[in-house]
Amino acid sequence: MAKRFGGKYSPDDAPGSPAAPTPRARVTVDPVGGRANILFVPPVVLLATSFGGGATGLTLGMIGAAALALGAWLLREGLRAEAAFAERKVARRPALPRKILAGAATGIGTALAVAAHQGGLPDILATLLFGLCATALHLAAFGIDPLKSKGMEGIDTFQQDRVARVVDEAERTLAQMTDAIARAGDRRAEVQLAQFQSAARTLIRTVEEDPRDLTAARKYLSVYLRGARDATVKFADIYARTQDSQAREDYLALLTDLEQNFAARTEKSLLDDRSDLTVEIDVLRERLSREGVRLK
Repeated sequence: MAKRFGGKYSPDDAPGSPAAPTPRARVTVDPVGGRANILFVPPVVLLATSFGGGATGLTLGMIGAAALALGAWLLREGLRAEAAFAERKVARRPALPRKILAGAATGIGTALAVAAHQGGLPDILATLLFGLCATALHLAAFGIDPLKSKGMEGIDTFQQDRVARVVDEAERTLAQMTDAIARAGDRRAEVQLAQFQSAARTLIRTVEEDPRDLTAARKYLSVYLRGARDATVKFADIYARTQDSQAREDYLALLTDLEQNFAARTEKSLLDDRSDLTVEIDVLRERLSREGVRLK
């Protein structure tokens, strides 16, 4: 299906209308690069070269290829989890050390590959050494998982778990909105939705960093987001069939209102945090003055 292309120097739907604003959302890059993706090649090569090694060689080759493929997949997931951990100021360490497990799976797969290509009885010592070397090189190339949480001091873990559930649901809702708006095929609507999503994710990060904001922000991250998703789905269905310009203008106005409300909620949370800090400082100064300590 053809899709209209537009840009800074491209005409919009109406003559003389201004160019659509550039979304403020930061461009994200998939942390899985070519180094990780190329690790899916060795299991294919091992499987293809194991058919001439008899029953034992084929069995060991198939198991080794499965172990290598598992290691490559675990590495991809580990890199994504590490990138998400690094992006946030407050984060728990990954529950499953995927990169470490990927190194172990790669070592096991390499050892089985060596055993599969040794004619006759395999040399156990050489097989183990090859496996250990592969594991060490894998960990040296890609590192290990974060082993400690960050920014969790003084935070109620129960409250943090509640925040995590709300945030995961909010991220799924935002992803559903992105999938729905693609059906409309309208560039302005996509740009406006991206701006609203940026404001919503800013509020999400604020709540993650201070779970005390969850009570005030929960309505925004659940009720309002679900309503925005339902409106997006309905708009995409209607606009894809009728190209109704009035429906588009109403939808864009709704996104603008939502973006402003989410930004205002985020600003209020930050102001409340600063107010709490001011109170804590004043209380501390008063206590110090009672002890005879004078601060300049």
